Formats: sequence, C-alpha cells, structure tokens
Amino acid sequence: MFQRTVLRQAQAAKSVLSLRATSTTPSAIRRTSQLQPQLQSIRPLVRQPAYRFYSTENQTQNAQKTEAKENGAAEESGEEGLRKELESKEKEIVDLKDKYMRSVADFLNLQERTKRDMENARNFAIQRFAVDLLESIDNFDRALLAIPADKLDATVTESNKELMDLVSGLKMTQNILLSTLKKHGLERFDPSEPTEDGKPQKFDPNFHEATFMTKVEGKEDGEIIHTQSTGFKLNGRVLRAAKVGVVKNN
Repeated sequence: MFQRTVLRQAQAAKSVLSLRATSTTPSAIRRTSQLQPQLQSIRPLVRQPAYRFYSTENQTQNAQKTEAKENGAAEESGEEGLRKELESKEKEIVDLKDKYMRSVADFLNLQERTKRDMENARNFAIQRFAVDLLESIDNFDRALLAIPADKLDATVTESNKELMDLVSGLKMTQNILLSTLKKHGLERFDPSEPTEDGKPQKFDPNFHEATFMTKVEGKEDGEIIHTQSTGFKLNGRVLRAAKVGVVKNN
C-alpha cells in the first residue's frame, strides 16, 4: 500500500514537471518553484527487504505430536490413578467382606452357644435339687436292706403282715419317686446288674468309683463284685458315680 502511494506521487510529480518545462511563462516558473518543496518532501523509493516464507506444516505436525504425547501421558497418568483407586477399592471390599463373614460366623456361634446354654439350663435346672434328693433315695435302700432277708422270704402271716406292708409301702414310694425323677431326666444305674448279654459289668471310671479292690477266684480283672451305692445320671450326664468294689487278681 505504501509503495503504491509513493509510486503514484512520483508519477504525478514527473507529469507536473514535464508540463511546467514546456511552458515559458513566469507563472509556470512560479508554480514550479511552488512545487519544489513538495517534490523535496517526496522520498526516493527504498527497496523493501524481501521476506522469506516457510511452511508451517512441520511445526503443526510437531505441535500435534507434542500435544498427542501430552494427552497420552495425561491418559496414562489418569489410567494409573484409576487403577490404583480400583485396587484400593478392591482391597477395601475384601476387608469388608472378611469382616462381614467374621461377624456372621460370630453371630452364628453366639446363636449356637446361646441355644446350647438354654438347653443345658433347661436340662440341668434341677441338678442341685436332684443332688439333694439322692440322699433320701439312698435312705430307702438302707431301710430295705435293714430288714432281714429271711423275714422277707417268709410267707405273709399275722405276725409279719405289718412288716411286709411296710416293705411294700417303702418300695412303692421309692419306685414312684424314681419314676417321677426319670420324667425330668434323672435315672439310677446299678453296676451290680448284669449286662444285656448276661455278663458282669466292667469297671468304667466315667461311671464308677472304686472304693476297694480284691482278688476273687474265677473272676476277671476289672469286674464289679459289689455295689456300695448306686449311681445317678441327669440327662446323660453323670450326677453321681456309683461306688463299687472291683476284682484285681494281678
């Protein structure tokens, strides 16, 4: 734009000078003199420096590559952060699941323990009461043993009728008491009674208490030969072990 403007002014000045040169009148000279300051103000044409233009395609590609690298690094860092967060959440889930399973197991154990305690409390609620009754039951046995065997084997007569009635009354009362206690889980066991196959019972430390040991010909070691007092079980649990005499030949 500037170059074209300067070029137009130079051409106009040249045309004016050519016109004024042809004229010989003083007015033409005066006009020429008047135009001299304007001509002096016109600067000669200056050659403008040449500009070299370069292709921006490489720069664009480099910028795109740099941006792609930055985006890839950002994506990788974002993926790494998400991966770490996912791993932490998975660990947290595992911990919570473990705590949940432990809580469920503890609750089930508590239920089982509570149920077992309730059953034990129900089954052995009369344990102290039954222990206090054992002495009374033993007194029935002592009373029956105090009566001579020959009088019990004799026939009923007017002389022993009252004694036999007393013995039958004691046995009846004892049987009723034992049957009532059996309904509540209290049972009596007598080691002097033979087993189902007809053999004598063997000593068992879980149910018997040996008060003495002696040699007996024709008996095996460990056989029970005498029952000092019977034993009692409450719902399968030994409430009192039977006191017995045991054979020991060796």
